[in-house]
Amino acid sequence: MSSRKNPGRYIGLDVGTKTLGVALSDERYSIASPLRTLKRERFGPLMTSLADLLKGYEIKAFVIGLPLNMNGFEGPKCQSIRDFAKNLQQYYPEQEIHFWDERLTTSAASGFLYEANVKTHKHKLVIDKIAASLILQGYLDAHCSSLL
Repeated sequence: MSSRKNPGRYIGLDVGTKTLGVALSDERYSIASPLRTLKRERFGPLMTSLADLLKGYEIKAFVIGLPLNMNGFEGPKCQSIRDFAKNLQQYYPEQEIHFWDERLTTSAASGFLYEANVKTHKHKLVIDKIAASLILQGYLDAHCSSLL
């Protein structure tokens, strides 16, 4: 949880095998907005792309989607995400890292795009950053609403 004594923005991440969805909170920690989808590549170049994207923002913390199984337990994918977070922490040692249950966020993002009449072939261009914003919004709603 954050306090106004330590300002900055929360960054939501939807870590996929081919892409990294990125979302950004407002400075009051109340609204998450999709920012961009980055192509996954080797970790170093991915961190360079992320740093370029986040340049100019003061980062308080990262909220990373944790792909729990439908029964709520961690499966093999969760270890991959935890490994990603450990590597991320080396690039951003001062920032907190939190995990948030991401079950059904891609499905919810897909439903959102359908309702917004976004053409199906364009879904894969934006779905990961929307999923990242849903992950981040869930975290903000649960942990940051008392700070306003």
